[in-house]
Amino acid sequence: MFRRFLGPAQSVMPPASGSVAVSAAGDTATVRRIVARLEAMPPERARLIASAAYTLARAANADLEIGDEETAAIEAELQAHDGLDEATAVLVTQMAKLQAKTVGGAEDYSVTREFKALASQEQRLDVLRACFAIGAANGTISAEETAVVNQIARELDIDDATLNAIRADYHEQLSSVRQIRKVTSGG
Repeated sequence: MFRRFLGPAQSVMPPASGSVAVSAAGDTATVRRIVARLEAMPPERARLIASAAYTLARAANADLEIGDEETAAIEAELQAHDGLDEATAVLVTQMAKLQAKTVGGAEDYSVTREFKALASQEQRLDVLRACFAIGAANGTISAEETAVVNQIARELDIDDATLNAIRADYHEQLSSVRQIRKVTSGG
């Protein structure tokens, strides 16, 4: 499954004497071990994690920028909800960010639909909450991020009442609310 998201595997060049093994793509032996761990997962779990990570990166990339705070939030969510260790969460996050930045479009819907098919209702709600948390990681959830999270909620078949209840937890971080408060306070 990761090959589908990442493309074909790179061939590995033998390491020079006394050096770290590096592939044609610049991967170290550590990265190859992490990828092997992902490939060793049951395929359904690997697909669930990959599609969840991509959906989170999609939300973070809504404003066409994934900042350090958002990256750290994605990594933390993958560790908390998917039980990944830090190194694996970092790698999965980087792969998902790259895909979200370069693929997007119709793939967004396809991957979110795949996540929906694999995930329980609780997991879908966790991802939606995580999308809001990632948007708020830098202090403000932009209008673009809000629109993408709303779209993700529709694609995950999360009803408006549930979406609004989750959004309420992030009310003060919404850029529209901040703008209204700024205008009404005269500043």
